[in-house]
Amino acid sequence: MEKNKFDFKNRTAVITGGAQGFGLDIAKRFLESGGKVIIWDIDSKLLKEAIQITNHSNLKSDIVDVSNYQDVETAVSKILKNNKIDILINNAGITGPTMPLWEYDLNMWNEIIKINLMGTFNCCRAIVPNMIKNDYGRIVNVASVAGKDGNANASAYSSGKAGAIGLTKSLGKELADKNIAVNAVTPAGAKTRILDQMSKEHVQRMLSKVPRGRFLEIEEFTSLVCWLSSEENTFSTAAVFDISGGRSTY
Repeated sequence: MEKNKFDFKNRTAVITGGAQGFGLDIAKRFLESGGKVIIWDIDSKLLKEAIQITNHSNLKSDIVDVSNYQDVETAVSKILKNNKIDILINNAGITGPTMPLWEYDLNMWNEIIKINLMGTFNCCRAIVPNMIKNDYGRIVNVASVAGKDGNANASAYSSGKAGAIGLTKSLGKELADKNIAVNAVTPAGAKTRILDQMSKEHVQRMLSKVPRGRFLEIEEFTSLVCWLSSEENTFSTAAVFDISGGRSTY
C-alpha cells in the first residue's frame, strides 16, 4: 500500500523514546517527508544503532532521561541554539511488571508514573514556551488504550497513561487560541519490543479484547501521528484519537 505524503519541510521534531519501536518509525517517516528530527532516548546503545540504521543527515540524537526535568531543559536549550521546535512526540514509556496493585513494588510504581506521566509533563513544560513564541506547534502524546479502559495487573501503566490523557485535554484547551494542537493517541497492543516486558498471559489477554483480532502494525500508528503532527491538522486539539482495532468503547 502506498503511503500518504506529508510535508515536514522546514519543521523540526523532537521524539522521545525515539531509538526504537513507534518512536523510530515516526522519525523515519518525518525524515522521508523532509523534516529535521532529534530523537531522545535513555539507551545510548540503541540511539547509536538508530542513527546508523537510519543514516540521515537530518537526524540527530541526545541521551535524555525525560523523567528528569533538568535533563530535559538542558536538551531543549541545546536544540534552541540553532533551531526552533515545531513538533513534539511524547512517546517514551515503560509498562513495568504485571501484578496486582496490592503487590506492586512502590519504587517501580513511582518509576512508571515518573516516565509515563511526569516525562510527558516535563517535555511539554520545557518546549511549549518556544511554540508559543513562534505561534506554531503540534504535540502528540502517546497514551494507551489502557489509560481509557484500565488493564488488570497493569495499574501503574494504566494510571500513568490516563494521566497523560488528562494532561493532553488541559494543555490543548490552554493553547487553543494559538496555532498549537495538542492531541493524544491511544493504541492497543502493537508489535514492538514493549510486548517483551509483559507476560505471555497478559499479552494474550490484551489480544483477546481486540475485535480486529490482531496487534497494531507500527506503520498504521505512524500514519495517524503524522497527520496529527502536520499543518493539515488545523482544528483538532485537546482530543484523544483511538487506534485500538475496535477495542475501546469510547
